Amino acid sequence: MAEPSLALRSAMLRIGEEIDAAFETVLALPDDPRAGLYRAMRHAAIGGGKRLRPLLVTAVAGLYGVDRAVAVRVGLGIECVHVYSLIHDDLPAMDDDDVRHGKPTVHKAFGEATAILAGDSLHALAFEILADPETHPDPFVRAELVLALARAAGPGGMTGGQAMDLEAERTRFDLATVTRLQAMKTGALIGAAVDAGLILGRVPPEARTPLRGYARDIGLAFQIADDLIDATGDEDVAGKKLRKDGTRGKETFLTLLGLDRARAQAAMLVDQAIAHLRGHGAEADVLRDIARYVLERDR
Repeated sequence: MAEPSLALRSAMLRIGEEIDAAFETVLALPDDPRAGLYRAMRHAAIGGGKRLRPLLVTAVAGLYGVDRAVAVRVGLGIECVHVYSLIHDDLPAMDDDDVRHGKPTVHKAFGEATAILAGDSLHALAFEILADPETHPDPFVRAELVLALARAAGPGGMTGGQAMDLEAERTRFDLATVTRLQAMKTGALIGAAVDAGLILGRVPPEARTPLRGYARDIGLAFQIADDLIDATGDEDVAGKKLRKDGTRGKETFLTLLGLDRARAQAAMLVDQAIAHLRGHGAEADVLRDIARYVLERDR
Protein backbone atom coordinates (compact mmCIF):
# COMPACT_ATOMS: atom_id res chain seq x y z
CA MET A 1 0.00 0.00 0.00
CA ALA A 2 1.21 3.54 -0.76
CA GLU A 3 2.06 5.78 2.18
CA PRO A 4 0.22 9.07 2.65
CA SER A 5 2.09 12.13 1.41
CA LEU A 6 4.42 13.98 3.77
CA ALA A 7 1.91 16.85 4.04
CA LEU A 8 -0.94 14.45 4.82
CA ARG A 9 1.13 12.52 7.37
CA SER A 10 1.92 15.79 9.09
CA ALA A 11 -1.74 16.87 9.03
CA MET A 12 -2.89 13.48 10.38
CA LEU A 13 -0.31 13.54 13.16
CA ARG A 14 -1.31 17.06 14.15
CA ILE A 15 -5.06 16.43 14.23
CA GLY A 16 -4.51 13.14 16.05
CA GLU A 17 -2.58 14.90 18.80
CA GLU A 18 -5.15 17.70 19.01
CA ILE A 19 -8.12 15.35 19.24
CA ASP A 20 -6.42 13.12 21.82
CA ALA A 21 -5.58 16.19 23.93
CA ALA A 22 -9.18 17.41 23.64
CA PHE A 23 -10.54 14.02 24.70
CA GLU A 24 -8.11 14.00 27.64
CA THR A 25 -9.72 17.24 28.79
CA VAL A 26 -13.41 16.47 28.23
CA LEU A 27 -13.07 12.89 29.52
CA ALA A 28 -11.00 13.64 32.63
CA LEU A 29 -11.69 10.92 35.20
CA PRO A 30 -14.18 12.01 37.87
CA ASP A 31 -13.55 11.11 41.50
CA ASP A 32 -16.87 9.32 41.89
CA PRO A 33 -18.61 6.08 40.82
CA ARG A 34 -18.74 7.22 37.19
CA ALA A 35 -15.00 6.61 36.84
CA GLY A 36 -15.54 3.21 35.17
CA LEU A 37 -17.80 4.79 32.55
CA TYR A 38 -15.18 7.44 31.80
CA ARG A 39 -12.44 4.81 31.55
CA ALA A 40 -14.52 2.99 28.94
CA MET A 41 -15.08 6.21 26.98
CA ARG A 42 -11.36 7.03 27.12
CA HIS A 43 -10.48 3.48 26.03
CA ALA A 44 -12.50 3.96 22.86
CA ALA A 45 -11.76 7.61 22.17
CA ILE A 46 -8.07 8.17 22.92
CA GLY A 47 -5.14 6.83 20.94
CA GLY A 48 -6.84 5.18 18.00
CA GLY A 49 -8.34 5.75 14.60
CA LYS A 50 -7.44 7.86 11.60
CA ARG A 51 -9.27 11.01 12.80
CA LEU A 52 -10.47 11.40 9.21
CA ARG A 53 -13.59 13.34 10.15
CA PRO A 54 -11.89 16.00 12.31
CA LEU A 55 -9.19 16.23 9.63
CA LEU A 56 -11.87 16.99 7.04
CA VAL A 57 -13.43 19.64 9.28
CA THR A 58 -10.12 21.43 9.77
CA ALA A 59 -9.06 21.07 6.12
CA VAL A 60 -12.32 22.49 4.76
CA ALA A 61 -12.59 25.19 7.43
CA GLY A 62 -8.99 26.17 6.65
CA LEU A 63 -10.00 27.02 3.09
CA TYR A 64 -12.07 29.88 4.50
CA GLY A 65 -9.73 31.17 7.21
CA VAL A 66 -11.62 29.69 10.16
CA ASP A 67 -9.75 29.72 13.48
CA ARG A 68 -8.20 26.29 13.87
CA ALA A 69 -9.14 25.92 17.55
CA VAL A 70 -12.82 26.35 16.61
CA ALA A 71 -12.55 23.79 13.79
CA VAL A 72 -10.79 21.27 16.05
CA ARG A 73 -13.50 21.58 18.68
CA VAL A 74 -16.21 21.00 16.06
CA GLY A 75 -14.19 18.05 14.75
CA LEU A 76 -14.10 16.69 18.29
CA GLY A 77 -17.90 16.75 18.43
CA ILE A 78 -18.19 14.83 15.17
CA GLU A 79 -15.53 12.36 16.31
CA CYS A 80 -17.59 11.69 19.45
CA VAL A 81 -20.41 10.42 17.23
CA HIS A 82 -17.99 8.33 15.18
CA VAL A 83 -16.47 6.70 18.29
CA TYR A 84 -19.90 6.05 19.79
CA SER A 85 -20.94 4.33 16.57
CA LEU A 86 -17.90 2.04 16.69
CA ILE A 87 -18.59 1.07 20.31
CA HIS A 88 -22.17 0.13 19.46
CA ASP A 89 -21.26 -1.53 16.14
CA ASP A 90 -18.85 -3.83 18.00
CA LEU A 91 -21.51 -5.06 20.45
CA PRO A 92 -22.62 -8.72 20.28
CA ALA A 93 -26.07 -7.62 19.08
CA MET A 94 -24.45 -5.85 16.10
CA ASP A 95 -21.14 -6.93 14.55
CA ASP A 96 -19.87 -8.81 17.65
CA ASP A 97 -16.22 -7.79 17.34
CA ASP A 98 -13.50 -8.45 19.89
CA VAL A 99 -10.77 -6.12 18.61
CA ARG A 100 -10.79 -2.49 17.47
CA HIS A 101 -7.67 -0.42 16.70
CA GLY A 102 -5.52 -3.31 17.89
CA LYS A 103 -7.02 -3.48 21.38
CA PRO A 104 -10.06 -5.14 22.98
CA THR A 105 -13.40 -3.61 22.06
CA VAL A 106 -15.14 -1.71 24.84
CA HIS A 107 -17.66 -4.44 25.65
CA LYS A 108 -14.81 -6.96 25.94
CA ALA A 109 -12.80 -4.70 28.23
CA PHE A 110 -15.60 -3.20 30.33
CA GLY A 111 -18.76 -5.29 29.77
CA GLU A 112 -21.77 -4.77 27.55
CA ALA A 113 -23.74 -2.49 29.86
CA THR A 114 -20.84 -0.07 30.29
CA ALA A 115 -20.16 -0.17 26.54
CA ILE A 116 -23.75 0.85 25.78
CA LEU A 117 -23.55 3.68 28.31
CA ALA A 118 -20.16 4.80 26.97
CA GLY A 119 -21.61 5.02 23.47
CA ASP A 120 -24.71 6.84 24.71
CA SER A 121 -22.52 9.30 26.63
CA LEU A 122 -20.29 10.09 23.65
CA HIS A 123 -23.39 10.61 21.49
CA ALA A 124 -24.75 13.15 23.99
CA LEU A 125 -21.34 14.77 24.44
CA ALA A 126 -21.13 15.45 20.69
CA PHE A 127 -24.17 17.72 20.76
CA GLU A 128 -23.14 19.30 24.06
CA ILE A 129 -19.86 20.33 22.42
CA LEU A 130 -21.49 21.71 19.25
CA ALA A 131 -24.17 23.61 21.20
CA ASP A 132 -21.70 25.12 23.70
CA PRO A 133 -21.05 28.88 23.19
CA GLU A 134 -17.37 28.13 23.84
CA THR A 135 -17.33 26.27 20.53
CA HIS A 136 -18.64 29.19 18.46
CA PRO A 137 -20.08 32.55 19.52
CA ASP A 138 -22.81 32.63 16.85
CA PRO A 139 -25.93 30.71 17.94
CA PHE A 140 -27.05 30.35 14.32
CA VAL A 141 -23.78 28.64 13.39
CA ARG A 142 -24.09 26.35 16.42
CA ALA A 143 -27.68 25.46 15.52
CA GLU A 144 -26.72 24.64 11.93
CA LEU A 145 -23.83 22.46 13.12
CA VAL A 146 -26.16 20.55 15.46
CA LEU A 147 -28.76 20.07 12.72
CA ALA A 148 -26.18 18.81 10.21
CA LEU A 149 -24.75 16.28 12.66
CA ALA A 150 -28.17 15.12 13.85
CA ARG A 151 -29.28 14.46 10.29
CA ALA A 152 -26.06 12.60 9.51
CA ALA A 153 -26.20 10.47 12.65
CA GLY A 154 -29.89 9.56 12.65
CA PRO A 155 -32.25 7.27 10.74
CA GLY A 156 -31.68 9.16 7.49
CA GLY A 157 -27.93 8.74 7.89
CA MET A 158 -25.54 6.58 9.89
CA THR A 159 -27.95 4.63 12.10
CA GLY A 160 -30.33 4.09 9.19
CA GLY A 161 -27.42 2.69 7.21
CA GLN A 162 -26.51 0.40 10.10
CA ALA A 163 -30.10 -0.88 10.21
CA MET A 164 -29.87 -1.63 6.49
CA ASP A 165 -26.53 -3.36 7.09
CA LEU A 166 -28.15 -5.70 9.62
CA GLU A 167 -30.94 -6.43 7.15
CA ALA A 168 -28.30 -7.23 4.52
CA GLU A 169 -27.48 -10.41 6.43
CA ARG A 170 -31.01 -11.68 5.66
CA THR A 171 -31.80 -10.06 2.30
CA ARG A 172 -30.07 -9.93 -1.07
CA PHE A 173 -29.26 -6.32 -1.95
CA ASP A 174 -28.55 -5.01 -5.44
CA LEU A 175 -25.81 -2.48 -6.22
CA ALA A 176 -28.10 0.54 -5.92
CA THR A 177 -29.23 -0.55 -2.44
CA VAL A 178 -25.68 -1.30 -1.26
CA THR A 179 -24.61 2.12 -2.55
CA ARG A 180 -27.44 3.80 -0.63
CA LEU A 181 -26.63 1.76 2.48
CA GLN A 182 -22.99 2.82 2.45
CA ALA A 183 -23.77 6.44 1.57
CA MET A 184 -25.79 6.48 4.79
CA LYS A 185 -23.71 4.29 7.10
CA THR A 186 -20.25 5.60 6.17
CA GLY A 187 -20.76 8.57 3.90
CA ALA A 188 -23.21 10.61 5.99
CA LEU A 189 -20.76 11.38 8.79
CA ILE A 190 -17.99 12.15 6.29
CA GLY A 191 -20.45 14.52 4.63
CA ALA A 192 -21.25 16.11 8.00
CA ALA A 193 -17.55 16.76 8.60
CA VAL A 194 -17.21 18.56 5.26
CA ASP A 195 -20.49 20.41 5.85
CA ALA A 196 -19.22 21.52 9.27
CA GLY A 197 -16.18 23.15 7.67
CA LEU A 198 -18.46 24.91 5.17
CA ILE A 199 -20.80 26.08 7.94
CA LEU A 200 -17.89 27.45 9.95
CA GLY A 201 -16.66 29.18 6.80
CA ARG A 202 -20.12 30.74 6.37
CA VAL A 203 -20.33 29.38 2.83
CA PRO A 204 -23.90 29.85 1.54
CA PRO A 205 -25.81 26.62 0.81
CA GLU A 206 -25.89 27.21 -2.93
CA ALA A 207 -22.07 27.36 -3.02
CA ARG A 208 -21.54 24.10 -1.11
CA THR A 209 -22.28 21.72 -4.02
CA PRO A 210 -18.67 21.02 -5.14
CA LEU A 211 -17.38 20.10 -1.68
CA ARG A 212 -20.50 18.09 -0.94
CA GLY A 213 -19.77 16.15 -4.14
CA TYR A 214 -16.23 15.64 -2.90
CA ALA A 215 -17.56 14.27 0.40
CA ARG A 216 -20.01 11.92 -1.35
CA ASP A 217 -17.32 10.49 -3.60
CA ILE A 218 -14.68 9.94 -0.91
CA GLY A 219 -17.32 8.40 1.35
CA LEU A 220 -18.14 5.72 -1.22
CA ALA A 221 -14.46 5.23 -2.11
CA PHE A 222 -13.71 4.81 1.60
CA GLN A 223 -16.27 2.02 1.87
CA ILE A 224 -15.01 0.21 -1.22
CA ALA A 225 -11.52 0.39 0.27
CA ASP A 226 -12.94 -1.07 3.51
CA ASP A 227 -14.45 -3.95 1.53
CA LEU A 228 -11.09 -4.56 -0.15
CA ILE A 229 -9.29 -4.52 3.21
CA ASP A 230 -11.87 -6.92 4.69
CA ALA A 231 -11.38 -9.35 1.79
CA THR A 232 -7.63 -9.09 1.18
CA GLY A 233 -6.06 -7.21 4.10
CA ASP A 234 -3.85 -8.20 7.04
CA GLU A 235 -5.63 -8.35 10.42
CA ASP A 236 -2.49 -7.32 12.30
CA VAL A 237 -2.14 -4.21 10.14
CA ALA A 238 -5.86 -3.43 10.12
CA GLY A 239 -6.10 -3.83 13.90
CA LYS A 240 -9.45 -5.62 13.67
CA LYS A 241 -11.01 -8.89 12.58
CA LEU A 242 -11.35 -9.27 8.81
CA ARG A 243 -13.25 -11.58 6.40
CA LYS A 244 -16.50 -10.86 8.25
CA ASP A 245 -18.74 -9.89 5.35
CA GLY A 246 -18.02 -13.05 3.40
CA THR A 247 -18.84 -15.34 6.32
CA ARG A 248 -22.15 -13.54 6.86
CA GLY A 249 -23.18 -13.68 3.22
CA LYS A 250 -23.68 -9.94 2.89
CA GLU A 251 -23.64 -8.27 -0.49
CA THR A 252 -20.88 -5.66 -0.74
CA PHE A 253 -19.31 -3.60 -3.51
CA LEU A 254 -16.77 -6.40 -3.81
CA THR A 255 -19.24 -9.27 -4.13
CA LEU A 256 -21.35 -7.34 -6.62
CA LEU A 257 -18.56 -5.85 -8.75
CA GLY A 258 -15.64 -8.23 -8.27
CA LEU A 259 -12.15 -7.25 -7.15
CA ASP A 260 -10.95 -5.49 -10.30
CA ARG A 261 -14.15 -3.56 -11.01
CA ALA A 262 -14.42 -2.50 -7.36
CA ARG A 263 -10.88 -1.12 -7.44
CA ALA A 264 -11.60 0.67 -10.71
CA GLN A 265 -14.82 2.14 -9.30
CA ALA A 266 -13.02 3.41 -6.21
CA ALA A 267 -10.28 4.97 -8.36
CA MET A 268 -12.93 6.70 -10.48
CA LEU A 269 -14.60 8.07 -7.34
CA VAL A 270 -11.29 9.45 -6.10
CA ASP A 271 -10.68 11.13 -9.46
CA GLN A 272 -14.18 12.64 -9.30
CA ALA A 273 -13.61 13.85 -5.76
CA ILE A 274 -10.39 15.60 -6.76
CA ALA A 275 -12.15 17.14 -9.77
CA HIS A 276 -14.68 18.74 -7.40
CA LEU A 277 -11.78 20.74 -5.94
CA ARG A 278 -10.81 22.40 -9.23
CA GLY A 279 -12.08 25.75 -7.94
CA HIS A 280 -9.38 25.70 -5.25
CA GLY A 281 -5.63 25.95 -5.55
CA ALA A 282 -2.78 24.60 -3.42
CA GLU A 283 -4.71 25.40 -0.24
CA ALA A 284 -6.85 22.30 -0.98
CA ASP A 285 -3.90 19.93 -1.49
CA VAL A 286 -4.53 18.17 1.83
CA LEU A 287 -8.10 17.44 0.69
CA ARG A 288 -6.70 15.99 -2.55
CA ASP A 289 -4.25 13.88 -0.55
CA ILE A 290 -7.08 12.65 1.69
CA ALA A 291 -9.00 11.48 -1.38
CA ARG A 292 -5.99 9.50 -2.62
CA TYR A 293 -5.27 8.09 0.85
CA VAL A 294 -8.86 6.89 1.27
CA LEU A 295 -8.21 4.40 -1.53
CA GLU A 296 -4.58 3.54 -0.81
CA ARG A 297 -4.80 2.87 2.94
CA ASP A 298 -4.44 -0.59 4.47
CA ARG A 299 -6.39 -0.08 7.69
